Amino acid sequence: MSALLEARRIEVRGVVQGVGFRPFVWRLAERHGITGWVRNDGGHVTIHAEGPPRALDAFTTAVEREAPALAQVDAADAVEAPAEGATRFDVLASGDGGGERLVPPDAATCVACLAELSDALDRRFRYPFTNCTHCGPRFTIITSLPYDRERTSMRSFPMCGDCRREYEDPTDRRFHAEPIACPACGPRALLVGSGSDVLQRPIDGDPAAALVAAAGLLRAGAIVAVKGLGGYHLACDATDDDAVRRLRQRKRRPAKPFAVMVADADAATTWFAPTDAELAALASWRAPIVLVADRGGLAPSIAPGHRRHGAMLPSTPLHHLLVREAGVPLVMTSGNASDEPIAIDDDEAFAALGSIADAFVVHDRGIVARYDDSVAVVRTGATAPTVVRRARSSAPHPIQLRDAVRPVLGVGAEMHGAFCLASGRYAYLSQHVGDLDDDRAMRAYDEALRLFRAVFRIEPQAVAHDLHPDLLTTRFAEELWLPAVAVQHHHAHVAATMAEHHLTGDVLGLAFDGLGLGADGTVWGGELLAVSATSARRLARLRPVRQPGGDAATRAPWRMALAHATDAGVECDGSRLLGDVARGEAADVVRSQLATGFASPWTTSAGRLFDAIAALLGICRDGVTYDGQPAVLLEQAAGVRAADLAPFAITDARDGLIELDPRPTVADLVSRATRGDDGAGALAGAFHLALADAAARACARARERTGLDRVVLGGGVFANDLLTTHLIGRLEAVGFRTFVPREVPVGDGGIALGQVLVAAATLDADGEALEGDHDPGQIDAQGGDAPCASAFPAR
Repeated sequence: MSALLEARRIEVRGVVQGVGFRPFVWRLAERHGITGWVRNDGGHVTIHAEGPPRALDAFTTAVEREAPALAQVDAADAVEAPAEGATRFDVLASGDGGGERLVPPDAATCVACLAELSDALDRRFRYPFTNCTHCGPRFTIITSLPYDRERTSMRSFPMCGDCRREYEDPTDRRFHAEPIACPACGPRALLVGSGSDVLQRPIDGDPAAALVAAAGLLRAGAIVAVKGLGGYHLACDATDDDAVRRLRQRKRRPAKPFAVMVADADAATTWFAPTDAELAALASWRAPIVLVADRGGLAPSIAPGHRRHGAMLPSTPLHHLLVREAGVPLVMTSGNASDEPIAIDDDEAFAALGSIADAFVVHDRGIVARYDDSVAVVRTGATAPTVVRRARSSAPHPIQLRDAVRPVLGVGAEMHGAFCLASGRYAYLSQHVGDLDDDRAMRAYDEALRLFRAVFRIEPQAVAHDLHPDLLTTRFAEELWLPAVAVQHHHAHVAATMAEHHLTGDVLGLAFDGLGLGADGTVWGGELLAVSATSARRLARLRPVRQPGGDAATRAPWRMALAHATDAGVECDGSRLLGDVARGEAADVVRSQLATGFASPWTTSAGRLFDAIAALLGICRDGVTYDGQPAVLLEQAAGVRAADLAPFAITDARDGLIELDPRPTVADLVSRATRGDDGAGALAGAFHLALADAAARACARARERTGLDRVVLGGGVFANDLLTTHLIGRLEAVGFRTFVPREVPVGDGGIALGQVLVAAATLDADGEALEGDHDPGQIDAQGGDAPCASAFPAR
């Protein structure tokens, strides 16, 4: 019989650690009569399998095809190996081999653990830290790989006898579940006051006693800070408008929408009107915040001016217990003051949130990685969600690249900060860190990068950064003393989408956002480029206008409204629409700036055009408090019935570029708004359609010049579902193939991936590592051989 047996060594690569892969392999071996062993090796799993050839074939196929839900098998390479005479199949202690090191993100509580949570006869009844190999914390507790308990923050909790038996039993779903815990040996939750005095401890028979007490406070209108997987949340009763307004005041967040947590899918359909695809996204193992239609009934201050709310289901047993006990939907927003990193350490939370929260739910399981909640949206007509903010449950899930790259770091931009470490065939795009505009944010950024480097053991050989020299991320890159590649902002936006879709060659890249430094030194933001991994040539742009006051215009949209109304020759009517903000000394200064150009750079920004329209329609004129607020509110205001506005003019500018000229559209919109023939909703909808039509016509003209028929979208403006849906429809109707990101944020949260792709391709094209900054002149501003001093000739 021994002559009929074979031995194979199988190396399984992908996300195969921390997902129950080894017990899965053990069960497969039992089923197919295979002997041998399985172990974690560095970032992959190694299997030694012995048995009859047919059984080995079936076993190898099953390893790839039947992997656990949280796993991602990218390769299962089998080679013949010497037989070891194994008589059974064992799970061995982890080795420390090389190769890519992939780690799963945290996973929401599975159905089996939820059942235990509600079973009065189960020893984990109402235990807030229940988990198994199919769910629970992963990257937020890992300090290094291989993924074993001693390399996590759970190492300080020795297992009791019952947990140890489950952990060592291959037939148990907690076999080698590294965060395994129970009330006898695991973490505990406490309720403490704002002065850190203990108010409620776990009591015999109810490990959720602290949560019961916290729920009572929430029902009474209190604000409670809750320690979760990747940091603290701030919670309050989402039906109590006084509590919500008090939270806004204390958190210094006057207008940005709050996310709302409900108990389960049934509650989601009670308070919201999700589509089937949105409900599936909410209930998935990722459990992100999902933007869904509101049914009414929540506090008006939850999301002022919004028809859609950010809904979420609990992602941990602690949150399940808390929202059940509260009996009402709960605001669940980041545990920080505005513009600060989310708090993860208890002392840090008491200091940062003590003036906001009335009480704290704390626990003694350490948080290694700082993670906010992911945000997703299901685009119109889509069946799968698109990531808007990549954080808990999404990062650091790897993005597989088409071609292997040398170790490269992309540092990202400033808004929605995230970095990307790449090596070989994998790119690890980090979680959303926050806006990187001060030292505190950069410390959190550096902390996250250090953990990624340690876990994935990637030491970058080069760094890619934005072309803008004054961004803190650019300065961070310069201080690394690595060969550096400066990547133009909009080139990186398009390249990020190309990387996700494995696109090679040249494409048409539409990059619409708020701003990015152009290759000519001016402010870009409404660009059509001919893009490859190594180059970008500007083909078209929005007509440039002055941005009066520079950054001041991003906080006061009426400034851009005056700029566009003046450019369109309708300043008088535009000023009447703007009302009081267009009168007085400040408005006179803006008019002077527009006339002289003083402190008013030229910009082609699509984001600033949205600001102008939002202000002219009275939707958002002043006091912007979060990124993209005017554009977001303009989309929310857009009615089902749109007016019929005059189209943009598509012309050839004197600098040789195709120009999308909004002046006819702006003039018609101002005229209609002044007459009152159409409501703001109809005009807002009409503007979206007009811009989509203009972009599609510009692409068609660019195709005539270049022969390119693939259009790749990038930039934060394309987070706008209404615009993006209509644009894709128009493009595909005339024969274009379109590509938008899904796993990578379309805005600045994904730009680091594009920087990596451009830098890796540039370094390979140069044939060696560069010394010092790479010349960004590969970005051709005007279709010539080099960028010119100004793309905007004087008029």
